[in-house]
Amino acid sequence: MSKRYDKYKDSGIEWYGEIPIHWNITRLKFLGEAIGGVTYSPSDITESKKDSKLVLRSSNIQNSKLDLKDCVFIKSEVAQKKIVKKGDILICSRNGSRRLIGKNITIDEKTEGETFGAFMMIFRSNNWRWVSKYFNSPIFTSQSGMFLTATINQLTKNTLDNFFIAYPPLPEEQTQIANYLDHKTQQIDELIDDKQRLIELLKEERTATINQAVTKGIGALSGAETPNVPMKDSGIEWLGEIPEHWESWKIGHAFTKIGSGTTPESGNPKYHLNGTINWLNTGDLNNGELFKCKKKITQDALNDYSSLKLFSKGSLVIAMYGATIGKTSVIQFDTTTNQACCVFGKSEFILIEFLHYWFKGHKEDIINLAVGGGQPNISQDILKNIRLYCPTIKEQKIIVKYIKQKQNEINDNISKTEQQIELLKEYKTALISEVVTGKVDVRDEVIE
Repeated sequence: MSKRYDKYKDSGIEWYGEIPIHWNITRLKFLGEAIGGVTYSPSDITESKKDSKLVLRSSNIQNSKLDLKDCVFIKSEVAQKKIVKKGDILICSRNGSRRLIGKNITIDEKTEGETFGAFMMIFRSNNWRWVSKYFNSPIFTSQSGMFLTATINQLTKNTLDNFFIAYPPLPEEQTQIANYLDHKTQQIDELIDDKQRLIELLKEERTATINQAVTKGIGALSGAETPNVPMKDSGIEWLGEIPEHWESWKIGHAFTKIGSGTTPESGNPKYHLNGTINWLNTGDLNNGELFKCKKKITQDALNDYSSLKLFSKGSLVIAMYGATIGKTSVIQFDTTTNQACCVFGKSEFILIEFLHYWFKGHKEDIINLAVGGGQPNISQDILKNIRLYCPTIKEQKIIVKYIKQKQNEINDNISKTEQQIELLKEYKTALISEVVTGKVDVRDEVIE
């Protein structure tokens, strides 16, 4: 699609460039009204949806779509103009993150009648179909960025009112362009959704590959429906059958060194200032090989805290609680840890990499063993008492090699698919930009 309009004129705005000769350029305030959101107090918030208003906030806009996973409802009077209507463009006008300023969605009939928070704005216009396309173009984004400072991430009503917008004066042309962009962007979004679903399937395949390899063994790696080695019941419901020749180990019996660490007195410079000894935290873990951690402690900390132990390069770390529970890493450096980490040293019977993949393949099963209320804890004792079935070291090495090969293939496919998604997003942005600035003419495009 490269057809241009017959004639162009200077828009008068340097960064807007030329526009079709019959188009107009004006400020947003002449095409509609920017309206700020409602302010409410904690006492206005209610758990009940009955006789209350949903307050739309920044978190309700995710990937250019309405997301109602995180909702707040209020029971208070709301001015009529602050109740959203179909065609209102909901905009994030204030946020701690600069990149979120200006993100927006168009309200549809399903969301009519709700309201929006003080950190949001709506732009209400009779030309909403045209204006909504402009709001999702680089022309709008570039103007938004001009008014943000290092200290204030805010898009004010006055600022928004004075943004420039070009538009064709004929409603028929506006409608044709809006219809064209709706059609094309929907096609692109559907392609993106398909590729995102593919990524999820690839991730599931990655986990399934690990799980199959570390629980069914070499016989399962050929892809045959029935493994070509005799099988036996493991006696563990979530583990099922395992190869008959595999040996059973309690993890605590297979490893000679299993331990954790602690947190030296916080804020004490004796333990933290100019430290040279690695001190691993669960936030460092990456589910793969780990080559560095963020924090270090001093030799004094290691001397004064008997619970601080130095673990060797090649050990395996698993997070026992917190947001990263079940996450693992094989460390490629000597380190101490905090108390939320459990570290496994070398074993004569189980390869560190085999155990690493075993934990990854059974992460959900392990987390289900956790105890505690608000913050489940899988504890060292729970981990030590997990019964693991495994083959000889020689066979473990073959399994690990196979898993790495398959992981690399799947990761490459995921990476390529992610790149394709980014290219589609870039194409969508470029398409909207070209059309809403009149760089291409789509008046005669047939919309099927």
